[in-house]
Parts: sequence; C-alpha cells; structure tokens
Amino acid sequence: MIKTEKQYHSTQEWLHKFEHTVSEIENNENLKSDPLRQKLYRDSYQSQVDELREQITEYETLTTHDPKTPLILKIQDINELPLLLIKARMAAKLSQKELADLAGLDEAQIQEYEEKDYETASFIDVMAVFDALDINVQKGEFLLPLDKLRRTPITKEELLGKTKN
Repeated sequence: MIKTEKQYHSTQEWLHKFEHTVSEIENNENLKSDPLRQKLYRDSYQSQVDELREQITEYETLTTHDPKTPLILKIQDINELPLLLIKARMAAKLSQKELADLAGLDEAQIQEYEEKDYETASFIDVMAVFDALDINVQKGEFLLPLDKLRRTPITKEELLGKTKN
C-alpha cells in the first residue's frame, strides 16, 4: 500500500521501469524464438505492472476523494484494520500531525503506527484513532467457527505471520 506522496512517486517510477521491461520482452528477438520463455518473463513483469497500477489507483482514489462525501472502506479480515485506519486518514485529507492532535496522541506515535501498520499501537490508541476519524461500523459481522476453534496456544510468530499475509 502506498502511504505517502514520496512512495507514490517512487511507485510511479517503478511502474514505468516495469512497463518498459515488458515492452522490451515483447520485442526481444531472442525470446521470440522461445515463446514459452517469453510468456513466462512477460507474465512475471506484467503481474508487477498490474500490482503497481492497482496501488497507484488506490492511492489516487483516496487522495482525490471529496472529504465531504462519506467513503465506504471494506475489510475482509480484522488484520486489515490498520490499513483501513491509514486509508481513512488519507481520504479525510488529514496529515499525521492533524490526526495525532484529534486523537490526543503525538505525531511521532502516528508516524510509527502507520509505518508499522499499527503493530506497536495499544488497543486504546487504536480506538482513539478510530474515534478521531469518526469511523462507523455498519453491518459488522464476525464469524466464530466454534467447530474449528483452536485448542492450543498461538505463538507470537504465528500471530505476526498472520498479520503480514
């Protein structure tokens, strides 16, 4: 996810590089003699192009959204909540300092939280940000699969690995 203007410009540069490489692969005479290899190379780079375009589109959508118009952000998993908070701040056109002031936190805390996808934030701080952004949950449903409920302790490594996926 692109979180800053600097990352946005860097992502655009990478997009152009990958697009150029895709074009080179398509026009490479040596690779044309081996269509399967050419397709593998092209598909590999094209998937990066698609991913970067998706990130750029998301960033542009968030940063150009009219802050007076409600925005619906959806998550498929509770582990996506940190990204929702970052997206909400961006769509509201709030700087990290402005959000910190509204949430009663320090700007440095918000910067760290966003950099680390809120891994270091306490529940109270997450709720302060949630409240400062005036986020409302509609139709909030949580599924508790009791038949598959884990009966052994989860390790910190497992938990952290789950948030990265």
